[in-house]
Amino acid sequence: MTTTINPYAERVDHGPVRFLHRLNPLATIAAPMPAIVLLILARDVATPVSLFTLALVLLLVGAHLRPRMLLLVLVVLPLLAALLSLSFGLWADASKLPQSTVLLQVGDYRFTTAAWMLGLATSTRLTAIVALSLLAGLTSTGPDLVRAMVQQLRVPYRIGYTALAAFRFVPRFGHELEVIRAAHRVRGMAGGRGPIAGVRRYLGYVVPLLAGAIRHAERVALAMDSRAFGAHARRTERYVVPFRLRDGVFILLFWAATAAAFLLIPTLELP
Repeated sequence: MTTTINPYAERVDHGPVRFLHRLNPLATIAAPMPAIVLLILARDVATPVSLFTLALVLLLVGAHLRPRMLLLVLVVLPLLAALLSLSFGLWADASKLPQSTVLLQVGDYRFTTAAWMLGLATSTRLTAIVALSLLAGLTSTGPDLVRAMVQQLRVPYRIGYTALAAFRFVPRFGHELEVIRAAHRVRGMAGGRGPIAGVRRYLGYVVPLLAGAIRHAERVALAMDSRAFGAHARRTERYVVPFRLRDGVFILLFWAATAAAFLLIPTLELP
């Protein structure tokens, strides 16, 4: 039995220890944004590693991670960084690198320490950007982000609530797809095995799923019209996503840690 996300459910409180879930979504985006931008220009290894470690510690302490996501953060990302360091190092132009220790030689090709360090700097930069992006991606939801943009950034609610309705279409389509699959199995229309049968089976889902999407869109449009959507310049909010003092403190502390990572941590400059 599959589980679906209820877009109408209230926000889950994971306790004071998992503090990232209690922050405003704009705070979890604004805090790592300078680090993400500056990492694009970084060329050393120590700075991305320090920011990756900072993001990893914050996720482990302040976020409620499922076992699969915990495996991704602790195992997959470091392994990906190691694999990409070899891949990027193999593509490095050896003529532009200084003389260094040869790690691997195949014929005339030599894989040197300088090439590997260049690949490591690139791979750690990419994985650090991914880890910093997960601070907001794993601790906030799309609806909360839309509400925060409408309430704090003064985004027109006509745009924000349209995006909010779009977010709610996704789990709705997933639920309808499961219903259509169950109906096909009950009627014996599941088909056989193999790629051709799979394509035919999925093509059979298109028409009923499209019809359900049109019906749902009509109901949403009727509900929005009945509530005078767009008739006034401002609307009242059912769910408030406040920007508190702790959000500002988190942003300032993260910016201070970013400045320390780029200015104080000894770097390994590459030529």
